[in-house]
Amino acid sequence: MPKLNQIIAVEKSVKSRAFQELTEAHHALQKPALLSGISRTYRPKDEEGETLPPESTRVQAKAEEIIRQTAQIMGNLFDVTATKDWANNEAKADVVVGERVLLRQVPVTYLLFLEKQLTDLHTFIRKLPVLDASESWTFDPSTDTYATDPVQTVRTKKIPRNHVKAEATDKHPAQVEVYYEDVTVGYWRTLKFSGALPAVRVNDLLTRVQKLQQAVKFAREEANGVEVTDRKVGEQVFAYLLES
Repeated sequence: MPKLNQIIAVEKSVKSRAFQELTEAHHALQKPALLSGISRTYRPKDEEGETLPPESTRVQAKAEEIIRQTAQIMGNLFDVTATKDWANNEAKADVVVGERVLLRQVPVTYLLFLEKQLTDLHTFIRKLPVLDASESWTFDPSTDTYATDPVQTVRTKKIPRNHVKAEATDKHPAQVEVYYEDVTVGYWRTLKFSGALPAVRVNDLLTRVQKLQQAVKFAREEANGVEVTDRKVGEQVFAYLLES
């Protein structure tokens, strides 16, 4: 008995061939010249008349014959697709990660869906924001975010000062130079917060989704290895369609 993966492998080529031959049949039936034939013979009026050879054109396409061929081609496609779809209802497998059975007896159609969703999820996780590695972070329950240790910095202010370069005399005023001095006036206490994730967390999520992706692929291959029963529906369908 054939297996489901073998039916899946040939279905595409059967579809392609059926579509091609159906298109060719359709085009042939749209050409009146291929459906037409003629046979002409010439008889002179009397024995002294000119003799001409007979003329004939053979019918190259017969609608009924093309219908029968089309029914055979499409019937084969109907059979292959029916065999696959009926088998899909029976093809099931467990999704196992390590020794842990996550999902039991999952239909192959759902495994295909799950495989696609996990590909999208892998992309999503791979692009998650990661905490800046140049900082030291700890989780802060009060803000439900990650926070750095507080850092204290000084706030300064420029204060003008006078520098007497020369004392005043009875003839000259004092020579005073103004300069500015940075004076500490306060302190900043700074904490940084972030809603990003530690790199180890993102890597762990990626590893888990990759393991699940692999498990789903294994399950799909196992499910597709089920033996199938050939379904013959094409003959019944076209027996009705072509009933005279």
